[in-house]
Amino acid sequence: MAEFKELPPDAPTGQKVMNWFENRFPTAFAAYRVHMSEYYAPKNFNFWYIFGSLALLVLVIQIVTGIFLVMHYKPDANTAFASVEYIMRDVPWGWLIRYMHSTGASAFFIVVYLHMYRGLIYGSYRKPRELVWIFGCAIFLALMAEAFMGYLLPWGQMSYWGAQVIVNLFSAIPFVGPDLAILIRGDYVVGDATLNRFFSFHVIAVPLVLLGLVVAHLLALHDVGSNNPDGVEIKAGPKGNRWSKDAPADGVPFHPYYTVHDIFGVSVFLMVFSAIVFFAPEFGGYFLEYNNFIPADPLVTPLHIAPVWYFTPFYSMLRAITTEMMLVVSVITVLTVLFVWIKGRMSLMTKAGISVAALVALAVFGGFSFIGIPGIDAKFWGVVVMGGAVIILFFLPWLDHSPVKSIRYRPSWNKWLYLVFVINFLILGYLGVQPPSPVGERVSQVGTLFYFGFFLLMPWWSRLGEPRPVPARVIFKPH
Repeated sequence: MAEFKELPPDAPTGQKVMNWFENRFPTAFAAYRVHMSEYYAPKNFNFWYIFGSLALLVLVIQIVTGIFLVMHYKPDANTAFASVEYIMRDVPWGWLIRYMHSTGASAFFIVVYLHMYRGLIYGSYRKPRELVWIFGCAIFLALMAEAFMGYLLPWGQMSYWGAQVIVNLFSAIPFVGPDLAILIRGDYVVGDATLNRFFSFHVIAVPLVLLGLVVAHLLALHDVGSNNPDGVEIKAGPKGNRWSKDAPADGVPFHPYYTVHDIFGVSVFLMVFSAIVFFAPEFGGYFLEYNNFIPADPLVTPLHIAPVWYFTPFYSMLRAITTEMMLVVSVITVLTVLFVWIKGRMSLMTKAGISVAALVALAVFGGFSFIGIPGIDAKFWGVVVMGGAVIILFFLPWLDHSPVKSIRYRPSWNKWLYLVFVINFLILGYLGVQPPSPVGERVSQVGTLFYFGFFLLMPWWSRLGEPRPVPARVIFKPH
């Protein structure tokens, strides 16, 4: 048992109260010091570093508003839509809670996408932060599952038919697909059993996983230290500042310096968030689709079924995989094997292994369909591509072979490449909202090839060009 710290009798009352708690709950005060007042973050953080704390804020908003919504929501296919209408019309301030929750879902993805993009451009996934990045990608995956399951709960037309389309995709998986789809739905069609399953996962299971991953993400981050726009490790630099002789010279305590920084970001965010909640909660049909204000009807199919905007880039990739697209990928695979044999600096055994793997992939992929050898259906590969678009992010720390971390010191053309990547992602997102068209299909196919090419070719293009010299210490201009 630790010894109690005693204060002089004339100590201020507030100090006495804090001392009383610290003597009886020292672990909490130690955690505060480790993760706040004595956690030294690089002193050159910029605008891009507010989105992590904003994601944490939105998570709290979603949990609190979700608790109040669950008090009045009924997870029953016959009464779910009516219970949402009851919340909107009869529950005091129910409309505000519901709109905060629906707007918060979109806000969550906005800040998470920006947070991930910051990690991408500044190399925050590089050694020694691989595990921080993996936990972050797992959070993104859990967030997608949470959003998809929550989307069904209002039991509107788009909720119902969107779930019907997405769950049916699992039936394309060979051998186990049909049974897996039934297991997810709990029935042969989306119905009451599906609603209860999704409600349970949305309210209990996935949030627990999400909270655990967030804690792991933060603990892993604070163990290795935060990255910065220069990509310089402050722990490896000189020691000693005005707070501690053992602290990094280029670090400042997270509290109060970055808590104030984040409070400013939170204030701006809440102003924008409130403006949307009060004046444009549907946001033109992107945050809340107009079809979702119509009760779910299994007998009436909407003219165009599309997921919410934050899923649409991946939905575009799903729709891009057609028989023609599979043939194009087969040709690219053959050309890649030829390139490996002609230019590859590897052993003969390795080249032969790559060739055999490519041959097997072509056979499974359907690359020999033109001579009558069928492969697996394009619908299945669409599901694989959609899932692979997220899974490939987990491998980013091992795909990037650039000698420098931050985009600040990479060749200037890298900035244009990242800009094209962002524009391509936005175009895929836009096409996912639109009805299918021949032009949209071609554009989405090119966009899908670029998306995967960006990551799969990263070991090659990330080494091209001469990087600029990286400073020994972070560059910081007081302001």
